[in-house]
Amino acid sequence: MTALSASSAPDLPARALAYANAGIPVFPCVPGGKTPLTSNGFHDATTDPEIISGWWRWRPEGNIATPTGSATFDVLDVDMRPTGSGYPAYHQAKAAGLLDGWIRAVRTPSSGLHLHYPGSDQRNGTLPGQHLDFRGTGGYVLLPPSLGQCKAYSRRYELLEVRPGFGRPLDWAAVTALLQPPSPRREPAVVARRDGVDPVPWLAAHVARQSEGNRDNALFWAACRAAEAGARDFDPLIAAAISAGLPERQASRTVQSARDTIARTTFHPNQPAQPSAPAALAR
Repeated sequence: MTALSASSAPDLPARALAYANAGIPVFPCVPGGKTPLTSNGFHDATTDPEIISGWWRWRPEGNIATPTGSATFDVLDVDMRPTGSGYPAYHQAKAAGLLDGWIRAVRTPSSGLHLHYPGSDQRNGTLPGQHLDFRGTGGYVLLPPSLGQCKAYSRRYELLEVRPGFGRPLDWAAVTALLQPPSPRREPAVVARRDGVDPVPWLAAHVARQSEGNRDNALFWAACRAAEAGARDFDPLIAAAISAGLPERQASRTVQSARDTIARTTFHPNQPAQPSAPAALAR
C-alpha cells in the first residue's frame, strides 16, 4: 500500500485503479469534495477496472472514495474544525489503550487524522462534542490523494504510515463509553464502596433495564465499575445484557474489553513505560 501515498501532482485515475488492484472497491466523488458522482453513492463501489476507467475518463479530477465496514476497513476520524479539535479525545482514548490495532494512518486536509482498522460489522457513530467520528458499515471515506477544498484550505489526503500485519478492529463502543459514559438511572454510590458489598447484582439490574441503542454502552460502563470494585464474577452482567437483547458473544466481548481497559488504566508502580507513538501521530 505504500505505493498509494500522495504526491504533488497525483494521477487520480491511476490511483483509483491501484486501489482496486489492491482489492479496495472505489467510486468517484466530486473534485475537491465528498459528494458521490454515481447515482447510488458508495453502493456503486467496485474493483472492476473497466468501470473505474470509464468513471475517471469522465471526471479525471474526481476524488477517490471507498465504502467502510466489514468488506473493507473501519475508520476513526479525528476532526479539526474551527469549533474544536478531536485530538484531546484521541489522546485520552489512546492513553486508555483503546486505539491500538490500526493499519494505516492518513492526514486529512484539515490536519485531522483518519486511522484505518480491520473492517467489522459495527455501524457509523459520532461523538460531536469530542469531534470524533467512526465510519463503519453504511459509511464511506475519501482516500489519498483526494483533494479537500473549502474557504480555509485546499489540501490533499496524505498517507502517513502503514503498519505491517493484520491489525485489530477498533471497539467503538469502548471508545464511546470512555469519552461519553451513559448516565445511570440510579445513584451509583454502591459501586464506590470498599466495605465488602458486592456491586455486581445492582449493576446487573441496571444493565437488564437498558433499551436498544444503550445496552452495549451500559454494559461496558457497568463492567468497568465492577472491575474497579474488584469483582471477580462477571457472568451476572453478561446474563443481564443477554436478557436485554445483546448477543452472548458481543456481551462477553464488551465485558472483556472493559476489564482490559480498567487493567490498563490502573496505576502499577513497576509498570514499564509505553513505547512512543510514531512521530507523525504525536500531536
